Amino acid sequence: MESDIQSPEQTATNSNNDSTFAVLAHAGGIFFGFVPSLIIWLMKKDDKGALFVTTQAKEALNFQITVGLAFIVSSILIFVLIGILLFWLVWFVDIILCVIAAIKTSKGENYRYPVAIRLIR
Repeated sequence: MESDIQSPEQTATNSNNDSTFAVLAHAGGIFFGFVPSLIIWLMKKDDKGALFVTTQAKEALNFQITVGLAFIVSSILIFVLIGILLFWLVWFVDIILCVIAAIKTSKGENYRYPVAIRLIR
């Protein structure tokens, strides 16, 4: 029975590890796109104790897929010249929202992106 109860030190360690993985899932998208969130989600998806990490990794993955699609659309629209502006706007919004998400998850809060296609549930 005592093995099911975690000491405060274990709980703090688990939440620090969870928030670290969640921050990496969100902040990694700035530099490496969907790859960090995909790796973290695949590593933690079967771990019942890492619900916070899996939900945040899925959220980051869905957002990075959405950003990737927006980059593809803006690349196509470069021929119409509006795509150049759209490309820089998508890049700027990606950085800002990833930083906000990383800050929120570092505090242990759940973050949900305001604009994301929820492909992975």
